[in-house]
Amino acid sequence: MPHRIGCLLLAGLAAGAVPARAQGPAAPRPPAQAAPDPAFEAARIAFEALPEAERKGLQDALVWTGDYNSVVTGTFGRRSFEGLNAYRTRTGGGAPLTPAGRAAILAAGEAARKAARFAVKPDPASGVVLGVPERLLSRRSPLPGPVPAGTRWQSADGRATLETRAFPPGTADLDALFERATAPLPERKVTYKLKRPDFVVVTAETATGRSYIRYAAGPGGVRGFTVGYDRALAAEIDRLVIAVANSFVPFPEAGAPVAAAPPASAPAQPLAAPRITPAAAAAPAATGIVVGPNRVLTAASSVEGCTPRVAGKPARLLRSDPAVGLALIEVAGVAAPVALAVRTEPGADLIVLAAGAEGVTVAPASTEAGRLTAPLQPGASGAPAFDRTGHLAGLVARYPTAPLRVAGVVPPLTFPMVPAQQVAAFLGANGVVTGDRGAGGPSGFGAVAGAVRGAIVGVACAP
Repeated sequence: MPHRIGCLLLAGLAAGAVPARAQGPAAPRPPAQAAPDPAFEAARIAFEALPEAERKGLQDALVWTGDYNSVVTGTFGRRSFEGLNAYRTRTGGGAPLTPAGRAAILAAGEAARKAARFAVKPDPASGVVLGVPERLLSRRSPLPGPVPAGTRWQSADGRATLETRAFPPGTADLDALFERATAPLPERKVTYKLKRPDFVVVTAETATGRSYIRYAAGPGGVRGFTVGYDRALAAEIDRLVIAVANSFVPFPEAGAPVAAAPPASAPAQPLAAPRITPAAAAAPAATGIVVGPNRVLTAASSVEGCTPRVAGKPARLLRSDPAVGLALIEVAGVAAPVALAVRTEPGADLIVLAAGAEGVTVAPASTEAGRLTAPLQPGASGAPAFDRTGHLAGLVARYPTAPLRVAGVVPPLTFPMVPAQQVAAFLGANGVVTGDRGAGGPSGFGAVAGAVRGAIVGVACAP
């Protein structure tokens, strides 16, 4: 996969993976965070003042100009800042977020999109929706054979190929496809792989080429797409892969069939036996952390107009302070497995623990200017962030109602965070004592996750 795509996917997308760091003696008290970058803050304020549609339009346009190598979310982060600066430097223009600057970016992006003849539309053969750069991939043909169904687009010289693939129910499963895509081969190096219950993503490269594979499972079977191309074309195709991934919708109509199963006379194409997958448990609406006997802390946004339930138990809202962004819930029968330690100057490298349908997930995170960047799943509102010494850095104040996935992967996004100082003040005002454990306690993210995981609970709203 192109290096820029690899960076996008590897920068903490595998939620649940704790960063691998050397585990040594307890770290000394970390230095204070650097002062916010005035240029970054000014750009963030100007960007966030725009309507969401225009924010996404600017990011999409910068993908097409080659200056933005991330996903279109409408949220402002370091990649958006760098993309705007790259465009400004490359074009020698003025401030990119003025009305004239925004118009120029949008016009340049639209010109590049039209030049690529990028068309987002359904593919009748596979049932997916995705964008195809038809100027480059000018040759179109059906995939040979009855399974998988799909369409192949190729460049005139055959150096770039995009294929859609659809397996009817009972003919394939994600485990088999993932194993096939990641099987060791002497001439191929797998550069990234991600496996989840409902999707897989694999990127690989050889001495002469690169590839991207994505499959998703749904009621209509398994659907996906692959991209393969000559390494020499990476500079041109990198941004096209981002655009295709942004546009991909595997099941535009819930429950729609993928394709007719092959007739009985068709030659068998064996894969692993289909797996019966139980229905996934419902994900909690938010995350809470047990901070004392019968006391759970979460984000105020999680309990707005809500009768809370914690870990499936009836609960009572004791205090909610929307101005601070915190809420305290009472629930019988819960006890904190570890005393909460808060430090006013936590380290910048963090982990976030969030409750999900399959248990607690752990995601790497970082902070800048009081905001947190991490690849979080829905239900992460209220999730606590800790530094590598086990001190609380803050809580995720709010999670967007419409999370974005790119090729089935949740990318790192930037979230508002309630800082540790405000958490300590709120808890203290409500009779919950916190402290600073100094150099004691866990050292390293693995130890922190192990110590705190038992205090993480799901928060839901009673029907």
